[in-house]
Amino acid sequence: MSAARIQARGLTRDFGGGAGVYGIDLEVAPGEIHALVGLNGAGKTTLMRLLLGMLRPDAGTVLLNGRPPDPAVWSRVGHLVETPFAYGELDGRTNLTLAARLHGVAAPEAARMVHSVLTELNLNRYATVRARRLSLGNRQRLGLAAALQHDPEIIVLDEPTNALDPAGVILLREALVRRAAAGAGVLVSSHHLDEVARVAHRITVINGGRVIGALDPHGIDIERSFFALVHADDERAARGPTDEPRRVA
Repeated sequence: MSAARIQARGLTRDFGGGAGVYGIDLEVAPGEIHALVGLNGAGKTTLMRLLLGMLRPDAGTVLLNGRPPDPAVWSRVGHLVETPFAYGELDGRTNLTLAARLHGVAAPEAARMVHSVLTELNLNRYATVRARRLSLGNRQRLGLAAALQHDPEIIVLDEPTNALDPAGVILLREALVRRAAAGAGVLVSSHHLDEVARVAHRITVINGGRVIGALDPHGIDIERSFFALVHADDERAARGPTDEPRRVA
């Protein structure tokens, strides 16, 4: 059996004042699209930064493709967390070429990848446009292209549909489904429950820095189920600590 693409055990980072993530267990299997959902401040971005090594945990472990993160593993990761990768003074093609080279792709192969992803995400018309002149949506699309072009085995995307128009959302959805079908493990956070339900195999709900449950991507009235989970967890938190441990999916 293949190792999980992403595996976190007991992952904790406490910023004080109730901010952070606490004791999170999470797995993303090869071929799986796993969605994280939660309200603003729930801990989704912090969790993703911990998984990618952008933050050091206070406790817990992270394995990528069955091993601790290192440069060899990093070359097989594609990510977009908070800010798209793009140098404002460079055009789209140059930005993508740099991103490919940073992932260890040789120059001839990088050129092929860049050409392919420009077509896949409908960015050809912006290939020679400086990134600072792009709209927010097209800059986001450029950042997604940089994350996906080298066919990574591990994909981590934080709110990837931000600023995308409906056509961009569809292109991203199709790109993620293709990569998962090829064996990539995809972790994506979103506020758009209806959108992630279209592609996710699993949906994990985070609240207050903890995993509080899961949603059925094929369930009826998924938004009602989400808010019911969050409301019940907020009520438990308001009652104060108990002897019953928080359940972690």
